[in-house]
Amino acid sequence: MMHRAGFVNIFGKPNAGKSTLLNAILGEKLAIVSPKVQTTRHRITGVLTEPGYQIVFSDTPGIIDPKYKMHEKMMSAVKSALEDADIALLLMDGRDNLDECLELFGSLKLKGTSILVINKMDNLEAPAIEDIKAKCLAWGKAKSVIFISAIQKKNIDLLKKEIVQLLPESEPFYPEDTLTDRSTRFFVAEMVREQIFHLFEDEIPYHTAVVVTLFQEKQTLTKISADIVVTRETQKGIILGERGRSIREIGSRARQEIEKFLDRKVFLELHVKVRDKWRDNDNYLREYGLL
Repeated sequence: MMHRAGFVNIFGKPNAGKSTLLNAILGEKLAIVSPKVQTTRHRITGVLTEPGYQIVFSDTPGIIDPKYKMHEKMMSAVKSALEDADIALLLMDGRDNLDECLELFGSLKLKGTSILVINKMDNLEAPAIEDIKAKCLAWGKAKSVIFISAIQKKNIDLLKKEIVQLLPESEPFYPEDTLTDRSTRFFVAEMVREQIFHLFEDEIPYHTAVVVTLFQEKQTLTKISADIVVTRETQKGIILGERGRSIREIGSRARQEIEKFLDRKVFLELHVKVRDKWRDNDNYLREYGLL
């Protein structure tokens, strides 16, 4: 029987639901999710291996206009993903401006096959779905148009089936037990960062990086230390909170997520460091895995 395998990259504006979709397809939480835009900073690879096929997914940062070196790095991740995709999933929120989204996708100058994926279908009435579908088909640059709800896992199997049909014939690229190419430390740092997105308003999450400085597997538990890096002393005060209340809350929530991920007890220690203008500094960006 013929085996199919290929690279499928997910593109879309910030907050279209790219990370939620990746997690829904894999049935595992790999990408951090928050209602705020620009949560994803890296390309995250997730591998789905089933009898007869292997799909290597890449969740890319939302397409934005870069303001910092960090943003430029995020956009170069999008660019490199454009170049190596067998299939591009062009993901949009069904409530977004359709013409704007199609113009954005058109500007990507995709060479491979693409599928238009309209997310959050649970928020749309049937006539709106028909109208969007007609316009997307008239656009004519995508192989097919599929409506899903990533959060409710609606039509995810339909989307998988469509992807598999379009995959090239190939042997698998990864061993069948591979889920991702990222390290455990990377995911631990992301889970701490996710809680900062959930707990703080305004610019704080965007000025924050998380670096795991210690990861020790003991017999009964895993000991982890991490630095939360901010750009100003005032932000350090906000992250710490009154009498350390906020940082304890971050630690407690993150520890629960990490324990689920590692499937064992975790001791988590968090520290806050101030690094002025780290988002524009190559040395810091390199140290924090963003370059």
